[in-house]
Amino acid sequence: MEKTIIYFPKGCVIGRFVKRYKRFFVNVLVDGEEVVAHTNNTGSMLGLLNSGTPVLLSPALNPTRKLQWTLELVWTGGTYPDENKLPSFPNKEGGVTPFHSGLGFWVGVNTLIPHKFFKLAFEAGLFPWTKGYSICNTETKIGMSRLDICLHGNGVPRLWVECKNVTLVENNVALFPDAVSLRGLKHLQELKKIIDSGERAATFYCVQRKDGKFFGPAASIDPQYTEMFWKVKKRGVEIYPYHIDITTKGLSLGPILPLLSE
Repeated sequence: MEKTIIYFPKGCVIGRFVKRYKRFFVNVLVDGEEVVAHTNNTGSMLGLLNSGTPVLLSPALNPTRKLQWTLELVWTGGTYPDENKLPSFPNKEGGVTPFHSGLGFWVGVNTLIPHKFFKLAFEAGLFPWTKGYSICNTETKIGMSRLDICLHGNGVPRLWVECKNVTLVENNVALFPDAVSLRGLKHLQELKKIIDSGERAATFYCVQRKDGKFFGPAASIDPQYTEMFWKVKKRGVEIYPYHIDITTKGLSLGPILPLLSE
């Protein structure tokens, strides 16, 4: 039985996507009223943000925050179970209303999820490759960068992990990034330096959609990132693309995806 790592909060709502603007703002139609929600996803969310698409918004924990909603999930892959009447949310258990159509699925677009998910999954002992590590520090500065995770353990070198959210799938291949990512490139370069210094380094790709069966860098979108991806892999940076299951309760850890060959 899969262990739920992150639960959806109570008070989430499902609406219809209207538009995205100024990079971090999305307009969503909820119960006939257009609300402005925040998105922390700086990528393109290629192929997801189509007018009228169902989306899931979570409420702000801080009641004084200017934008009271955050974009969490986007529906894709087919017709929503009831296009004329969006289901109520939350259900009695406080999770996502179950959908049984099989015609589509949710995609997780919140880019704050991956490093939070990693930390909780690590603490639950779900990663065999982190055996021997007991301390997990987040947002640790190294050189001119700040990486998501730094693991410590007795008698083992530090393990640095950069976490990325994956929302793009083409021909069953989950791809990252979905837009040119200079920041992502910088992180790969920093991971290579860590390997050169004698410590461990890894990337954790959080594939938040169920149709990705394999993983690889998006060469047609960001050739620089792709070139550096294969270079650091050969140098010793560990690559861990995991499928993340979006269930009626929240997010759980799925299997690791096979990596395409260069």
